[in-house]
Amino acid sequence: MLSLLSATAQGDRKAFAELYQASSKQLYAVSLKMLKRKELAEEALQEAYVRIWHNASQYRAGKGTVLTWMISIARYRALDILRYHSVRKEEALSDNQVAVTPSSEPMTETQQGLLEKCMGSLDVQQRQAIHLAYFNGMSHHEVTAHLDLPLGTIKSWIRRGLQSLQRCLKL
Repeated sequence: MLSLLSATAQGDRKAFAELYQASSKQLYAVSLKMLKRKELAEEALQEAYVRIWHNASQYRAGKGTVLTWMISIARYRALDILRYHSVRKEEALSDNQVAVTPSSEPMTETQQGLLEKCMGSLDVQQRQAIHLAYFNGMSHHEVTAHLDLPLGTIKSWIRRGLQSLQRCLKL
Protein backbone atom coordinates (compact mmCIF):
# COMPACT_ATOMS: atom_id res chain seq x y z
CA MET A 1 0.00 0.00 0.00
CA LEU A 2 2.95 2.31 0.54
CA SER A 3 3.71 2.46 -3.18
CA LEU A 4 0.05 3.23 -3.93
CA LEU A 5 -0.03 6.01 -1.35
CA SER A 6 3.24 7.45 -2.67
CA ALA A 7 1.84 7.48 -6.20
CA THR A 8 -1.36 9.06 -4.87
CA ALA A 9 0.74 11.81 -3.29
CA GLN A 10 2.04 12.52 -6.81
CA GLY A 11 -1.53 12.87 -8.13
CA ASP A 12 -1.82 9.40 -9.71
CA ARG A 13 -5.58 8.77 -9.92
CA LYS A 14 -5.16 5.13 -10.96
CA ALA A 15 -3.02 4.43 -7.88
CA PHE A 16 -5.64 6.17 -5.73
CA ALA A 17 -8.36 3.95 -7.21
CA GLU A 18 -6.25 0.86 -6.42
CA LEU A 19 -5.62 2.15 -2.90
CA TYR A 20 -9.37 2.59 -2.47
CA GLN A 21 -10.04 -0.97 -3.68
CA ALA A 22 -7.39 -2.35 -1.30
CA SER A 23 -8.57 -0.50 1.81
CA SER A 24 -12.19 0.65 1.54
CA LYS A 25 -13.69 -2.42 3.22
CA GLN A 26 -11.59 -1.93 6.35
CA LEU A 27 -12.27 1.81 6.54
CA TYR A 28 -15.98 1.29 5.94
CA ALA A 29 -16.09 -1.34 8.71
CA VAL A 30 -14.54 1.11 11.19
CA SER A 31 -16.95 3.87 10.17
CA LEU A 32 -20.00 1.61 10.32
CA LYS A 33 -19.03 0.22 13.72
CA MET A 34 -18.76 3.74 15.11
CA LEU A 35 -21.72 5.38 13.37
CA LYS A 36 -24.18 2.45 13.30
CA ARG A 37 -25.90 3.77 10.16
CA LYS A 38 -24.90 2.91 6.62
CA GLU A 39 -25.52 6.36 5.17
CA LEU A 40 -23.39 8.03 7.85
CA ALA A 41 -20.64 5.44 7.43
CA GLU A 42 -20.63 6.04 3.68
CA GLU A 43 -20.40 9.80 4.28
CA ALA A 44 -17.46 9.32 6.66
CA LEU A 45 -15.76 7.03 4.15
CA GLN A 46 -16.11 9.54 1.34
CA GLU A 47 -14.77 12.36 3.50
CA ALA A 48 -11.88 10.17 4.65
CA TYR A 49 -10.81 9.41 1.08
CA VAL A 50 -10.98 13.08 0.13
CA ARG A 51 -8.68 13.79 3.07
CA ILE A 52 -6.37 10.88 2.08
CA TRP A 53 -6.16 12.22 -1.49
CA HIS A 54 -5.23 15.70 -0.28
CA ASN A 55 -2.87 14.59 2.50
CA ALA A 56 -1.16 11.53 1.01
CA SER A 57 2.20 13.31 1.02
CA GLN A 58 1.96 13.84 4.78
CA TYR A 59 2.13 10.13 5.64
CA ARG A 60 5.21 9.20 7.72
CA ALA A 61 6.22 5.53 7.78
CA GLY A 62 7.74 5.78 11.26
CA LYS A 63 4.34 6.53 12.79
CA GLY A 64 2.58 3.35 11.64
CA THR A 65 1.46 1.45 8.58
CA VAL A 66 -0.40 3.05 5.68
CA LEU A 67 -3.58 1.21 6.66
CA THR A 68 -3.29 2.37 10.28
CA TRP A 69 -2.85 5.97 9.08
CA MET A 70 -5.87 5.67 6.79
CA ILE A 71 -8.01 4.06 9.51
CA SER A 72 -7.19 6.93 11.86
CA ILE A 73 -8.38 9.41 9.21
CA ALA A 74 -11.65 7.46 8.77
CA ARG A 75 -12.06 7.27 12.54
CA TYR A 76 -11.64 11.03 12.93
CA ARG A 77 -14.18 11.67 10.15
CA ALA A 78 -16.63 9.36 11.95
CA LEU A 79 -15.99 11.19 15.23
CA ASP A 80 -16.68 14.51 13.50
CA ILE A 81 -19.98 13.16 12.23
CA LEU A 82 -20.89 11.82 15.68
CA ARG A 83 -20.14 15.19 17.24
CA TYR A 84 -22.10 17.03 14.55
CA HIS A 85 -25.18 14.88 15.11
CA SER A 86 -24.78 15.14 18.87
CA VAL A 87 -24.75 18.94 18.67
CA ARG A 88 -27.79 18.86 16.40
CA LYS A 89 -29.53 16.74 19.06
CA GLU A 90 -30.51 14.02 16.63
CA GLU A 91 -31.77 10.80 18.09
CA ALA A 92 -29.15 8.57 19.62
CA LEU A 93 -27.72 6.02 17.25
CA SER A 94 -28.56 2.53 18.38
CA ASP A 95 -27.20 -0.86 17.39
CA ASN A 96 -30.56 -1.96 15.99
CA GLN A 97 -30.47 0.76 13.30
CA VAL A 98 -27.77 -1.09 11.34
CA ALA A 99 -29.18 -3.26 8.60
CA VAL A 100 -26.20 -4.94 7.00
CA THR A 101 -26.89 -7.97 4.89
CA PRO A 102 -24.26 -10.71 4.54
CA SER A 103 -23.67 -9.72 0.91
CA SER A 104 -22.75 -6.15 1.92
CA GLU A 105 -20.66 -7.17 4.92
CA PRO A 106 -17.34 -5.29 4.68
CA MET A 107 -15.25 -8.04 6.29
CA THR A 108 -15.05 -11.72 5.49
CA GLU A 109 -15.99 -14.26 8.15
CA THR A 110 -12.33 -15.17 8.42
CA GLN A 111 -11.32 -11.55 9.01
CA GLN A 112 -14.14 -11.04 11.51
CA GLY A 113 -13.18 -14.23 13.33
CA LEU A 114 -9.54 -13.18 13.51
CA LEU A 115 -10.48 -9.76 14.83
CA GLU A 116 -12.75 -11.28 17.48
CA LYS A 117 -10.04 -13.76 18.45
CA CYS A 118 -7.47 -10.99 18.74
CA MET A 119 -9.84 -8.74 20.72
CA GLY A 120 -10.57 -11.70 23.01
CA SER A 121 -6.87 -12.15 23.70
CA LEU A 122 -6.59 -8.65 25.20
CA ASP A 123 -6.84 -7.89 28.90
CA VAL A 124 -10.37 -6.97 29.91
CA GLN A 125 -9.32 -3.37 30.64
CA GLN A 126 -7.57 -2.98 27.28
CA ARG A 127 -10.52 -4.46 25.41
CA GLN A 128 -12.99 -2.19 27.20
CA ALA A 129 -10.88 0.96 26.65
CA ILE A 130 -10.36 0.17 22.95
CA HIS A 131 -14.04 -0.60 22.48
CA LEU A 132 -15.09 2.68 24.07
CA ALA A 133 -12.52 4.73 22.14
CA TYR A 134 -12.64 3.14 18.70
CA PHE A 135 -16.05 1.54 18.42
CA ASN A 136 -18.08 4.00 20.50
CA GLY A 137 -16.08 7.00 19.31
CA MET A 138 -15.19 8.34 22.75
CA SER A 139 -12.15 10.57 23.23
CA HIS A 140 -9.51 9.52 25.76
CA HIS A 141 -10.95 12.08 28.18
CA GLU A 142 -14.46 10.67 27.75
CA VAL A 143 -13.16 7.13 28.37
CA THR A 144 -11.40 8.46 31.49
CA ALA A 145 -14.62 9.98 32.78
CA HIS A 146 -16.66 6.89 31.86
CA LEU A 147 -14.31 4.47 33.64
CA ASP A 148 -13.34 6.93 36.41
CA LEU A 149 -9.63 6.25 35.91
CA PRO A 150 -6.58 8.46 35.31
CA LEU A 151 -5.89 9.61 31.73
CA GLY A 152 -2.41 8.03 31.71
CA THR A 153 -3.88 4.64 32.60
CA ILE A 154 -6.43 4.84 29.78
CA LYS A 155 -3.81 5.93 27.25
CA SER A 156 -1.51 3.09 28.32
CA TRP A 157 -4.26 0.47 28.09
CA ILE A 158 -5.26 1.67 24.64
CA ARG A 159 -1.67 1.90 23.36
CA ARG A 160 -0.69 -1.53 24.66
CA GLY A 161 -3.94 -3.05 23.46
CA LEU A 162 -3.49 -1.63 19.95
CA GLN A 163 0.08 -2.91 19.86
CA SER A 164 -1.16 -6.38 20.83
CA LEU A 165 -3.88 -6.22 18.17
CA GLN A 166 -1.37 -5.15 15.56
CA ARG A 167 0.88 -8.11 16.40
CA CYS A 168 -2.07 -10.51 16.45
CA LEU A 169 -3.49 -9.24 13.16
CA LYS A 170 0.00 -8.91 11.66
CA LEU A 171 -0.70 -5.41 10.27
